[in-house]
Amino acid sequence: MRRIFTSGESLIDIIFRDGKPQAAKAGGAMLNTAVSLGRVGLPVFFISEFGADQPGYLIEKFLKENDVGTDYIFRYTTGNTALALAFLDEKNDAHYTFYKNYPVKRLDITIPEIGKNDIFLFGSFYAITNELRSKMKEMVNSASKNGALIIYDPNFRSSHLNELGQLKPMIIENISYSSLVRGSHEDFLNIFGAASAGEAWESVKKYCNCVIYTNGTEGVSVYTPSFSGEFPVRKIKPVSTIGAGDNFNAGLITAFYRNNITRDRILTLRKKEWNKIISTAVDFASEACMSYDNYIGLAFASRYRSASRFQI
Repeated sequence: MRRIFTSGESLIDIIFRDGKPQAAKAGGAMLNTAVSLGRVGLPVFFISEFGADQPGYLIEKFLKENDVGTDYIFRYTTGNTALALAFLDEKNDAHYTFYKNYPVKRLDITIPEIGKNDIFLFGSFYAITNELRSKMKEMVNSASKNGALIIYDPNFRSSHLNELGQLKPMIIENISYSSLVRGSHEDFLNIFGAASAGEAWESVKKYCNCVIYTNGTEGVSVYTPSFSGEFPVRKIKPVSTIGAGDNFNAGLITAFYRNNITRDRILTLRKKEWNKIISTAVDFASEACMSYDNYIGLAFASRYRSASRFQI
């Protein structure tokens, strides 16, 4: 059976509006994606770490309740589960303050064998953290050699721009391992100084053959060596945009999985096929923006459990 793996940070998001806490949720970009995939009934495993403390217990319980495989979670006893305070501005975009107390030994697990035609999503700062670099390279290199479909979301924020000189070689290495890079306008601007989708493609194409560029309400652009196209997004009034990109990734993976799209097939897709794939990704992202949750709602997920909705 084809499987899906996501790897990234685990934490508790505490969301504030106008200085008042509104919600506390299990979070982390790749966790958010995994939960949405679990909710639509796909075989997803989350590769991560969190403490053997009460916040860690809440995360583990939540993952299991949402059918996310926890076989590859490291529960550490020295240190604490990470916390993120997310402050929503007038546009409902989040600005973060993080509290982290990790142990010296990180992600002390046996790396899963990510096989041919499996899907592997990784990214964010977790994928370029020095303490985790050897484990991350082991996973990605193995997945690449085995023929997995590898999706990289750099999720690189301006708060790390002062470290770009040190981090950019790792970002480029991650891109070079990947079948597809899905990044936001902010990501490509921060990393490469690319101010448009075309500039982002020019910056990335020497390392990776497929780029999906998301730019908020301006829409989505897709580039491969044989195709380029632009796709609209839905106009909505968001409650919170915290999980938008993460759930775009979940919709993307759902469409890939349900249509048996492999690493090689990505490069043969045409406009009609990409239109259905991007439409699904936009639906997932829009749904996640309509509440303080970081994932798609259960009612929405139930409508997407039918394989027929994904035929392209």
